[in-house]
Amino acid sequence: MSGIRLSFAGAPLLEGVALSLAARERVALVGRNGSGKSTLLKIAAGLIEPDGGERFVDPAARIAYLPQEPDLSGYETVGAFACADLSDPSESFRAEKLLAALGLSPTLSTRALSGGEMRRAALVRALAPEPDVLLLDEPTNHLDLPAIAWLEAFLAESAAGIVVISHDRRFLENLTARTVWIDRGATRALDRGFSAFEEWRDQLLEEEEAARRKLDRKIAMEEDWLRYGVTARRKRNVRRLRELDEMRKARREARRRPGNVVFSLARGEVAGKRVIVAEKISKSFGGRAVVRDFSIEIARGDRVGIVGPNGAGKTTLLKLLAGALAPDAGTVSLGTNLQIVTLDQRRAALDPDARVADAIVDGRGDWVEINGEKRHIASYLKDFLFAPEQFRAPVSALSGGERGRLALAAALARPSNLLVLDEPTNDLDLETLDLLEETLADYRGALLLVSHDRSFLDRLVTSVVAPAPPSAGLPPGTWLEYAGGYEDMLAQRGSAPGLEDAPAQPGARAKPRREETAPAKPAARQKLSFKEKFALEQLPGRIEALEREIAALRAKLSDPALFASDPAMFHDAAARLEKAEAALAAAEEEWLALETKREALEG
Repeated sequence: MSGIRLSFAGAPLLEGVALSLAARERVALVGRNGSGKSTLLKIAAGLIEPDGGERFVDPAARIAYLPQEPDLSGYETVGAFACADLSDPSESFRAEKLLAALGLSPTLSTRALSGGEMRRAALVRALAPEPDVLLLDEPTNHLDLPAIAWLEAFLAESAAGIVVISHDRRFLENLTARTVWIDRGATRALDRGFSAFEEWRDQLLEEEEAARRKLDRKIAMEEDWLRYGVTARRKRNVRRLRELDEMRKARREARRRPGNVVFSLARGEVAGKRVIVAEKISKSFGGRAVVRDFSIEIARGDRVGIVGPNGAGKTTLLKLLAGALAPDAGTVSLGTNLQIVTLDQRRAALDPDARVADAIVDGRGDWVEINGEKRHIASYLKDFLFAPEQFRAPVSALSGGERGRLALAAALARPSNLLVLDEPTNDLDLETLDLLEETLADYRGALLLVSHDRSFLDRLVTSVVAPAPPSAGLPPGTWLEYAGGYEDMLAQRGSAPGLEDAPAQPGARAKPRREETAPAKPAARQKLSFKEKFALEQLPGRIEALEREIAALRAKLSDPALFASDPAMFHDAAARLEKAEAALAAAEEEWLALETKREALEG
């Protein structure tokens, strides 16, 4: 595509945009919310006709498009929807294979699907025809970590050229080799993957700002010459006047980059040192244990991430810890002076019929108080990039990204010392995510966070709570806490939650959801898998190494002069000790479970 132009209501959205895709190429399409990314992808898919420009597609190429909000209306079952774009009914086996790999049954009704199930069904519909071009708009939205890992592996092996829009940094870094940035209606291309994008973007913006300052200085000099300079020859005066007019016109017509979101986080009272103490809490639904004998102590300043596959019970655990749901057994003690603010993943606190301004002040006046400072609601909403004409508009008129920003604005305006955030990154652009991370990193209260965004977790949390791996031999509903971020959790347990029993190959068949129980087959003699044998051989050495590391760190920390002479080294050693002790406990539990299984299998 070249020279693509498109306007909405007279305002230009895309001006001379270009986008190309070669065979097997992986392109990240990035830009602010509202910059036209999704619109450009629809033009590429042939769903929208631009006002001008050229679009060429190889006549032999098959294009598949994944919309940001899939529409399953008109289809009774997931299978019918997934096979809708297959040219030959005999190819339905590919859709069935993909559905099974993503844990969906073809007979599942489309009327009762969750957001994650709708996204997986839409992915199958796009992938099943084996297209030459894949246009993916936020493919990881509402997917859990196992599904994201499966999708990454599948796309890495795909022969298709791919253009992808996503707010998931890790996903873009792992997949893409070229980046196209939409900024103020134009595109700029970088022949490198997303991992190099942000440094390149910042450099371009710095150069642009330097050029703007240089132009301003030149205009000021020319205006000074006009007022006070010695009169030159008439032709020269005419030329300089013309050049000055051109410079003024260039400055007027330059589209300035929109401002950034400004997060104002209302601080609550200082809570007690212990914010949440949970002791052996359990919760079951319909006889299924979702949480079993879980204990944790969360102190002021702790930032705890909760991860796991969809259906594992992350939101249930979050509600138990926040006191919004009573446990069946055990106790949850909340600290003193707690002011809890919650952001749920469905943004249910936003009334779709209410005005945007009322979402912040609950319809009471036009002022909001942030940390003792009274601010007019118009000024506060402007910080979150809402235009004046949107203040009185209904919430239902906002885009997904705008609803996400509004929900954050409403939550952060309320004083708190405990923030409970369930999937806060959904529908936010990358730059807004950056600012949210910085704001939460400076938050002095405690934070409970459910997220599938691996990069967001790594940058923010001090510990991760996840379902116990099957190799630990613990009963269903058991959750474990790991020190550090997401990558630290992976290092301690060896795999992502939910992937321990995942198929080895992206297209391998997994157990479909709600399938009927198959007739029992004669039990074959079981034995340890190759992976389990290897782990059993390696774990003793790892345990010994961790014990040596722990002994050395304890010896270092026992020096009474260390803290006084080098506090940074003391805190680093203490953090490493905590991490090593957690890793040792996990390794010992894994070895014990494997050794018990080996003895049982060998009689």
